[in-house]
Amino acid sequence: MKTLFLNFMIAATLIACTSPATQFDLAAAKKEIETANRALSDYMAKGDSVSLASAYSTDGALMLNNMPAVKGKENLITLWGSFINAGMGGLELTTIEVWGDENYITEEGLIVIKAKDGTQLDRGKYLVLWKKENGKWKLHRDISNSDLPVVTP
Repeated sequence: MKTLFLNFMIAATLIACTSPATQFDLAAAKKEIETANRALSDYMAKGDSVSLASAYSTDGALMLNNMPAVKGKENLITLWGSFINAGMGGLELTTIEVWGDENYITEEGLIVIKAKDGTQLDRGKYLVLWKKENGKWKLHRDISNSDLPVVTP
């Protein structure tokens, strides 16, 4: 009886050790990122630069055209606040594709930037590297560029 029980325990342990690991659910993560993007749009509509900056990871960066990367919560608050004060009032973010794992996801998307009165200011594309931080997806590297032609003086 002891031998049978011991064999059963060894077999159960081997089966448990060889069972496939839980697979990362990229589709569910994509939904979380789309929800986070809707929150970003809401923060912009409310003129909330603090919440916009808080959407970034602790070491996150916003990398836009014609300026150095902006890092650090206070610097992000200041930058987003300057956009809001200049009349930006809307962000439309459309996720095209995501790929990655349980720690980092890259998102490819389209962006439309609007003024407070709804007038389109810009449109383009973006890549965001999202980082899982304290159980939430945070913008870690955020880069975009315009589809509109360069305006020359």
